Amino acid sequence: MSVNDPISDMLTRIRNAGMARQTETTMPATKILVAIAKILKEEGYIEDLRVIEKRPQDQLVVQLRYGPDKRHTIREIKRISKPGLRVYAGKNEIPRVRSGLGIAIVSTPEGVLTGYEARRRGIGGEVLCTVW
Repeated sequence: MSVNDPISDMLTRIRNAGMARQTETTMPATKILVAIAKILKEEGYIEDLRVIEKRPQDQLVVQLRYGPDKRHTIREIKRISKPGLRVYAGKNEIPRVRSGLGIAIVSTPEGVLTGYEARRRGIGGEVLCTVW
């Protein structure tokens, strides 16, 4: 099955798996999806990730994280820049999610970074999604 927007597909799979209280979810792996998943892991939103090498396409397996009250650590995960309407932000325009409680994930010339890291480095880019 072909997907027009793999990032939206990834975010929807994570959101749906969290609502269904699943321990992990699987999706086709691409470089940008692995980069986004690594940021989510570094920020503590997911437990772990691994790439399973398969043909015709590798699979990305994301292990979800739940709190002590069995609530999913991701309250909201939202796509900002879409294929039909790209959203770019300069270094001073990168959104602050929930006054710093969440993160924005930005695709920059230096790779995929959190909004905080992009502001710290003084670079802008395409705002892919927000998570809190």
